[in-house]
Amino acid sequence: MKSKYVLLASAFLISGVTFAQKDELKAAEKALKSGNPSEAKASLDKAESLIANADDSQKAQFYFLKGNANLELAKKKVDEGNNLVSAAKAYNQLLEVEKASKKSKYTKEAEASLANVKGLLINSAISDSNEKNYKLSAEKLHQTYLLDKKDTLYLYYAAASAVNATDYDTALSYYNELKSLNYSGEAKIYTAKSKLNDSQENFANKADRDRAVKLGTHDTPQMINEPSKRGEIYKNIVLIYNSKGDVASANKSISDARKANPDDDSLILTEADLALKANDLDKYKKLISEVVAKNPTDPNMFYNLGVIASQSNNNAEAIKYYQKAIELDPKYTNAYLNLSVLMLDGDKPLVEQMNKLGTSASDNKKYDQLKGKRQEIFKSSLPYLQKANELDPKNEDIYKTLLNVYNYLEMTAEAKALKTKFAQ
Repeated sequence: MKSKYVLLASAFLISGVTFAQKDELKAAEKALKSGNPSEAKASLDKAESLIANADDSQKAQFYFLKGNANLELAKKKVDEGNNLVSAAKAYNQLLEVEKASKKSKYTKEAEASLANVKGLLINSAISDSNEKNYKLSAEKLHQTYLLDKKDTLYLYYAAASAVNATDYDTALSYYNELKSLNYSGEAKIYTAKSKLNDSQENFANKADRDRAVKLGTHDTPQMINEPSKRGEIYKNIVLIYNSKGDVASANKSISDARKANPDDDSLILTEADLALKANDLDKYKKLISEVVAKNPTDPNMFYNLGVIASQSNNNAEAIKYYQKAIELDPKYTNAYLNLSVLMLDGDKPLVEQMNKLGTSASDNKKYDQLKGKRQEIFKSSLPYLQKANELDPKNEDIYKTLLNVYNYLEMTAEAKALKTKFAQ
């Protein structure tokens, strides 16, 4: 008799929990209909701890209402980022529940709301990135990817934002997922200029682009080849492992990458970079010889070799590669700029020496000698900076560096002309 009483009490307890869930869900539904998503969210928060024991229909209703409440709050700019992420998670949980139960009471509406959330998430992630809030941007972009895992581009963007946020563990997990998916990002992008606002617009495919041109709404059709991003992905994986001191994983990662993508020359560069950082000069030289032999007339390849060498403080080697890139492409702006920067790097130790000198006759003599060396450094960088400025007159970094050189060399007329030209 006693055991029956306990069972009966348990039944009443379960029934009470069920009623509580239903009451909170009804209250949330009523609050949403009256345009009060904050009140709806409060009711749903009370039901959250109980929902694990609910039946599938109540779970589906709960996640549907939760998604709606968070979405409405986001639309009202109330903690927009977190509410968008929460809405996306809730709608996805709803879809999982209804798929498992083979029911679809809310599925159609949830899918439509997810499409809305996706657009808002992307716009919000872009805004976060512009404001340098990279961590939140990465989370939103990752949620966008989770909404539709065919959109791997957003996983790539999420990884890049995580790197910018210096959240390297998160970035590594995203990059490794891209690696396992064999993501390349290689694509053909079809664009045309809108006659309405004179801006370039992208189209989903060639047919859509051609149709817009034929209708007369657009002109100047173009096809842009988006290059493979595999090399960059593997390089970042290697760099992150290397920065964590996990050299074994870095070496294994690049080895696996080269086996899977033997024709990707950027991976040879990544392995060469890794060898140089490990001070394995024999391996570095062997890899460089391999990549140069495959691309003897590619200015981009020599430019990248210059970047690798300069990052390892091998300036003489870097200068040689940048000059080769310019020889192959006399309009290679960044090669001119990087060359000038390398030459100006020699100024730092001279300034440090000058600052340590006293006021004695011998110190004054040494000061004048160092000042002369500084002038030679600035003069040697000048032709490269002038050429870079000629090729890209609106580049602010080039402008500022060239202006500093003019000012130091007391080239007043040239500095004035540069300022006038840049302001136009």
